[in-house]
Amino acid sequence: MSVEVGADWRRNLEQLGLTVPAVTPPVAAYVPAVRTGSLVYTSGQLPFVDGRLTVTGKVGAEVTLEQAAEAARLCALNALAAVHDLVGLDAVVRIVKVVGFVASAPGFCDQPLVVNGASEFLGAVFGAAGAHARSAVGVSELPKNTPVEVELIAEVR
Repeated sequence: MSVEVGADWRRNLEQLGLTVPAVTPPVAAYVPAVRTGSLVYTSGQLPFVDGRLTVTGKVGAEVTLEQAAEAARLCALNALAAVHDLVGLDAVVRIVKVVGFVASAPGFCDQPLVVNGASEFLGAVFGAAGAHARSAVGVSELPKNTPVEVELIAEVR
């Protein structure tokens, strides 16, 4: 069963005080998003705003849970920018899967709470169509010393 998203995403982003940013240029040899059939896969997105990381370090050491959850939200927004640049968010039928990587200090085990920042944001933007399968993975290092990286898969028309 498909859920129609329509243009509600625009209104929902506006209510959150956000707009779709420009796509963050890749930091290595990849493209921000690829479509195959009715799915768009994004590359892992970092919490860049205007070309700068908003926070760096390990969650549970230099970065708080709250800062990391906000970073995950920004990662998800950047992933939506990649989808929008490729096919337009009006084409999104639903968010299928989210994978969040959390650079974790020893003993930090609340990765799911960090990635909730992305998941709750996608629900706020797309409503029921933002509900998705998910993985939240703790890792020792991430690119550019970012605390969070998020990728997603979207079903599109």
